[in-house]
Amino acid sequence: MMNFRFQFTAAAWMCVCSFLMAGPDSQVAACEDASRMKWFNDAKTGMFIHWGPYSITGCEWKGVAGKRDAHMLNEFRIPLAEYKQLAGTFNPQEFRAADWVKIAKDAGLRYIVYVSKHHDGFAMFNSPSSDFDITDTTKFGRDPLKELAEECRRQGMVLCVYYSLGRDWSVPGVPTGGKRCNDWDFPNPPASAVQDYIDRKAKPQLRELLTNYGPIGAVWFDTPDQITKAQSRDLREWILSIQPNCLVNARVGNGFGDFDIHEQKIPSTAIRRAWESCFTLNGSWGFSKKDKNWKSTEMIVRCLVDVAGKGGNFVINVGPTGDGVIPQPSVERLRELGEWMRVNGESIYGTTASRFGDTAGLVFSEINPDGSEARLDKQGAAVSHAAALPGGWRSTEKPGVIYIHLFDRPADGVVRLSGVPEKVLSATLLADPSRRLLDVKQDGGNLGIRLPEGVWDKRDTVLKISLAQK
Repeated sequence: MMNFRFQFTAAAWMCVCSFLMAGPDSQVAACEDASRMKWFNDAKTGMFIHWGPYSITGCEWKGVAGKRDAHMLNEFRIPLAEYKQLAGTFNPQEFRAADWVKIAKDAGLRYIVYVSKHHDGFAMFNSPSSDFDITDTTKFGRDPLKELAEECRRQGMVLCVYYSLGRDWSVPGVPTGGKRCNDWDFPNPPASAVQDYIDRKAKPQLRELLTNYGPIGAVWFDTPDQITKAQSRDLREWILSIQPNCLVNARVGNGFGDFDIHEQKIPSTAIRRAWESCFTLNGSWGFSKKDKNWKSTEMIVRCLVDVAGKGGNFVINVGPTGDGVIPQPSVERLRELGEWMRVNGESIYGTTASRFGDTAGLVFSEINPDGSEARLDKQGAAVSHAAALPGGWRSTEKPGVIYIHLFDRPADGVVRLSGVPEKVLSATLLADPSRRLLDVKQDGGNLGIRLPEGVWDKRDTVLKISLAQK
């Protein structure tokens, strides 16, 4: 009954808001959009998978270490003919779709975003419209996306697909000019290059993705670059004509997305629109041999909580090896995240942004979205993951429940809050196996809740406050 009530209330509230803001002709569409967004707003968590021919090298080219893993074709200005030879050696015999989906599911993640085609133009799926794909070019010869789609359906995971929109270095002029284009293979692209690419490659491949792999939760576009407003509008409408419930992220360009993207950062305040923050577990999107800068589990949990407390979704990236193995440090951190989520997941799934506003402090700087990240302190100096570990507290909310996420234990053991006018029915710690009722003092909207001794999770201890509802 509680789940049904939340489902109805969330959808109804979104429709009411849309009714107040929109004209009568758009009221039905607003409610339909609320229904399309529900799985995304409830899920809160996902796993990104960056995997391709670049994974073979571990971010090296001819003995030289690179900095941009999935961007190595552009970073080293590799002739396309040589890159195709590299792709031909791709043979990930250790790939097991069931294992990958289980790792995500056991971590408490609810959807997977699979890189179907990155900027190198190589399709990591069986693409009948192109021979530059994993089934035609490589020794592997299988379609990993088909296997992942089957496993996602079997294990109850939503499948989404990433597609690099405005950058494709295997065709002329996408984009045209600047450091983001392949001007060593294609120095003189035609003026029609981008539209030609959309018509001859992007749309045919997107149709394959949307018709050959079952329901797709979202098309996760990247780098709209020189995509025009008309092209963005057309792509969105065309995608929805094939799969009406499929979401389209903001990187379709020109304001036509269903949800915004914050890459390698967390906004300083809550956002009253669907959004997603995507993070790497170290400093790289694809597999890098030398990148050992792994985030701690505490950092991962607290970033997830901070994002949820600001109304967003949190997507954690893994970069499998060329053999098809998710690196063990990633697996370990996801396993530890799963341990926390099994106890505290109710404080994340289906929640809304904190009523208390910006409760403390974790603000990530704008960083290089293409690879290595940097954290800056208030003086602008670089800091390590450990030094940047956020403290204080955050909160998430559902109808009738507030969850207080305690990163630090109050010195006197008492949690003090203001801004809670509803009558408190009970307070418990999710980490307490016996769920003992805590001592609560309430004076109007002010609360004082005494924490018990001996129950504490250093990653994040969650206080559940149940409220009377009118």
